[in-house]
Amino acid sequence: MSKKILTVVAAVFLLGITVHAFGHFQTIYTPESALEESKTIELKLVFTHPFEAGHTMDMGQPRKFGVMHKGRKKDLLSTLKPIVWTSLTNKGKAYETSYKLRGMGDFIFYLVPEPYYEGSEDIYIQHVTKMLVNVGGSPTDWDAEVGLPVEIVPLDKPYALWTGNVFRGVVKCKGKPVPFAEIEVEYINHKMLLKKNAFAKRAKVEAPQDAFVTQTIKADSNGVFTFGIPKAGWWGFAALGAGGDLKHKGKELSRDAVIWIQARDMR
Repeated sequence: MSKKILTVVAAVFLLGITVHAFGHFQTIYTPESALEESKTIELKLVFTHPFEAGHTMDMGQPRKFGVMHKGRKKDLLSTLKPIVWTSLTNKGKAYETSYKLRGMGDFIFYLVPEPYYEGSEDIYIQHVTKMLVNVGGSPTDWDAEVGLPVEIVPLDKPYALWTGNVFRGVVKCKGKPVPFAEIEVEYINHKMLLKKNAFAKRAKVEAPQDAFVTQTIKADSNGVFTFGIPKAGWWGFAALGAGGDLKHKGKELSRDAVIWIQARDMR
């Protein structure tokens, strides 16, 4: 084989790795985000590729995990238990916990994970993640800032969305908007089986082409983005590099702001 052909083959191979490196999403998952009354909920923390139920990355010990309710924060880091999550292609280290919701209103669960080294890109990735659960329909904290190094502040209730609504958010770094932030969007396309710590094999939808797996949108000059929701279920938004130019262990660190929303069909 000629050197020219070998070079082309190598380039295609590396491109394939890079493409598959996209679509990383840190999840804080629970089945329902809008509850009628207080109850104990299960939570799964998995770093994975949600649309394809693909490669699940090993999570390190999280740096911070907690919940904010009516302006008060509670540290939940000590409640996390390590688990092994099964994707359609591998197994990865993840975490689980349960939490007793007390009272009405919004509960913002937030996570600052240990940076993950992505060898194919030679960078570290850190998905600072939020997910909200509401009890009783009473709004309290849904549009509040937790005070994370990077975060997406919702402009629409993340738990009160019909299919066909739009979801809007503001990407922020240290409390200030991030102009023209690039945001990846993915759908949890395989049911998350909590008792088995695994994705269901059957997909809900089929992507017609790779660009539909991880969609990309841009925020405006004020850091605001808008996304029309085409299907019921959980949608994740990851604002890439929202933390600016950072380093970790001498390598580039992409500190990304992530939020999860849940939409429902009108019946």
